[in-house]
Amino acid sequence: MSPLTSTEIAGRIEDLYGAPLADLTVHAQDQPPGMLSALLGMHDDLTLAERSIDSLRDHLARLVHPERQIGRHEVSHLFHGARRLAEAVAVREVQAKSVAAVLQSLTRVPAPAPSSPTASPPVPAPPLPLQSAAHSR
Repeated sequence: MSPLTSTEIAGRIEDLYGAPLADLTVHAQDQPPGMLSALLGMHDDLTLAERSIDSLRDHLARLVHPERQIGRHEVSHLFHGARRLAEAVAVREVQAKSVAAVLQSLTRVPAPAPSSPTASPPVPAPPLPLQSAAHSR
């Protein structure tokens, strides 16, 4: 199973909190740190890793273009780019697994049901008859 993308994670966060990600981001800025800010931070890290992967993949594709000569200088750039790409993929996988596990452990709490009209308090039970200490014959 492939890890979730930042777009899928954003959708799950929105479903969990019942609001668009942009609204949740604004809301979290006015709140003390908590689960929402942690999830948003993980989402941001995942998004950054995905952008790095895209950028590095494009850079490597330009370096190995069929019409381009690969000399000594380019080889070092290829190795460096490949290493950075591998690191970005590893970060993305860890972030995706972590945020998916956290989201899986959380559930949306249903909104409280509207309270029904106040019921009258229950009627107290009648008192029990007292037992006499004398024995009847």
